[in-house]
Amino acid sequence: MTKFLTLAAALLMTAGTAIAASDSAMSSGTVTKIDAKWNKITVDHGPLENLDMPAMKMVFVLADPAMLEGLSEGAQINFVADRVNGKLTITELVQ
Repeated sequence: MTKFLTLAAALLMTAGTAIAASDSAMSSGTVTKIDAKWNKITVDHGPLENLDMPAMKMVFVLADPAMLEGLSEGAQINFVADRVNGKLTITELVQ
């Protein structure tokens, strides 16, 4: 029983760390262009701390084409970006 409780506690601590890491990777920005044909958007964003990049305007691939639904130019978004297969990709998006 002690081993089980130790394992459960370790898993809970790991999950909390993962959630905190995800929150710290979240950035904000404004969508300035949408290219639905190529599943890309241009975002004028704040610093991307997880990628060690300053604030700028740049193009991102969307990890999931469904992220385009309801998205419009001028929209304020919160997102997580990462390098996926060598391309800057938005992996999470909240409008």
